[in-house]
Amino acid sequence: MATGMPLASVKGEIFEAVLHFLPDWVQITVLALVVLAVVGSWVVKLKRKLAHRRAVRQGVAVHAAAQYGQGRGADYLGAYAPQQTPAGGSGQQESGADFLGAYAPQQRQGNGSV
Repeated sequence: MATGMPLASVKGEIFEAVLHFLPDWVQITVLALVVLAVVGSWVVKLKRKLAHRRAVRQGVAVHAAAQYGQGRGADYLGAYAPQQTPAGGSGQQESGADFLGAYAPQQRQGNGSV
């Protein structure tokens, strides 16, 4: 395989083949849009990184999962998120059933008869 020519990726060859059949003005427009998308993603990433650094310098509480775009679905629940309670007070480990609210089964007290 030492032909002296670099091997192009399959994606690159397909992209080039599609652009080859288009008029020049469409080729230039498509290439400009691709470059604009790449540069735009860099700008957005840089702005987020700078905003994060400013928040840290100013002492604003920054959620640990929000660093560098990492997060879970539970981080974005907003008003629907379960209320955080101090874990040390009750001595009992909480489970998912503790957050059911109105949908939790009713606790029955009595002599055990239904």
